Amino acid sequence: MSLPSSDMMAAIAATRFGLGARPGEIDAAKSDPRGFLTAQIRPGGADQPQGGEGSAQRLAQVGDYQMQKRDAKMTGDPKTPAVKDLDKALRDKAGDDFLARARLGTNTDDGFRERWALFWANHFTVSSTSLGVASVAGPFEQEAIRPHVFGRFEDLLVASSTHPAMLMYLDQAQSVGPDSKTAQYQRKAAKKIGGLNENLAREIMELHTVGVDAGYSQADVTEFARAMTGFSVGRAQDPSPYQFLFRDNAHEPGARTVMGKHYPQAGQAQALAVMRDLAASPHTARHVSTKLAVHFVSDTPPPALVARLEKTYLDTGGRLDEVARALVTAPEAWDPAPAKFKTPYEFAISTWRAIDAEPSGIGKLAPVLTGMGQKPFSPPSPKGWDDAAQTWCAPDALIKRLRFSEGFAAVVADRLDPNLLAQTTLGARLTPPVAKAVARAETRREAMALLLMSPEFQRR
Repeated sequence: MSLPSSDMMAAIAATRFGLGARPGEIDAAKSDPRGFLTAQIRPGGADQPQGGEGSAQRLAQVGDYQMQKRDAKMTGDPKTPAVKDLDKALRDKAGDDFLARARLGTNTDDGFRERWALFWANHFTVSSTSLGVASVAGPFEQEAIRPHVFGRFEDLLVASSTHPAMLMYLDQAQSVGPDSKTAQYQRKAAKKIGGLNENLAREIMELHTVGVDAGYSQADVTEFARAMTGFSVGRAQDPSPYQFLFRDNAHEPGARTVMGKHYPQAGQAQALAVMRDLAASPHTARHVSTKLAVHFVSDTPPPALVARLEKTYLDTGGRLDEVARALVTAPEAWDPAPAKFKTPYEFAISTWRAIDAEPSGIGKLAPVLTGMGQKPFSPPSPKGWDDAAQTWCAPDALIKRLRFSEGFAAVVADRLDPNLLAQTTLGARLTPPVAKAVARAETRREAMALLLMSPEFQRR
């Protein structure tokens, strides 16, 4: 398969593999487009957004809020000013986390590295379904995802599966083995018995690792859930307050069998052994490789590309840096036809990148993304945000993008040269019809709105 010109490859490097071209970015990639991308792969992982507190600190604040709320409820007023202020402070901090991540996306010179991190954050989704999870959605990315995105998949799997955000989001923290010491004590004391929760075990198998086509059964999910009992979050009085804590008394005793493999290990080691085998499975290699090809290249990716990524995954023991290199060097990934449609987040970030600017505040960014269907830190299910064009290009959604484009242009276009902007933003991907439409527009604002709404800008 022949490669396109270096000019076209430079444009693809910035707009398909990256988050949209900043001024000068396409020119910087021209001499070696593949090298421009591979230089962004590094053992230390992805960049970190500025500022922000760790998950333990945030959860301590959530604990304080819940305690004050309980105390206020006992006095008959559950919505005192102090409780309201704490609630607002926690939500504001979650907004600050998202704004910091968006600003990193608009300002980074390493758009491929950031897109790679965002892919894995979406693969191991947590969603702000409660104030607790919302408070640590940002720290979850920073602590469990970003440090591991160019390491071993197994490490990324374990880090995400043992992080408080995931344990709370999928209700794992309260899961108790039916024959565990905790359950026996609860029965003797005539207390309400905490049950086995299968949510995290199911999503790890279905979404994070082997996928629905791997041939596992409901019994496999249940056995894995039993192996994971004890995975919890420390309370204020525990040895690891507000961090991952294995509660041995809540763990279901005995050996387990998952997907035909026997696990005699005791305690925490049992679930980690299951995760190790899931990470090494050819089914996981296929599932992950397909998702990567879909995200970066096409909703219907070339089978040769999937096979190339899958082989690399298996040959390297799930080394994600090597998988990233295989993606960047695969000729199938450089097809000039832009087959991917930007999500609202990608569209907004690429718009700010085009003019070398950043969102001014979460109060402006959040309503824009929510209006276009992608509320910050709030994917609709553990599947994460959909990657398919049909989800994002409905007529109503396009009208909302048009309104955003017109409003954005009204603020910034008068100080820009729209013809130069079209060149620096799209490079060789700029087609004569779009260049002509921009050049013939009656005003700069109209020209910029036309550029932002063009198929070349909306697709990557």
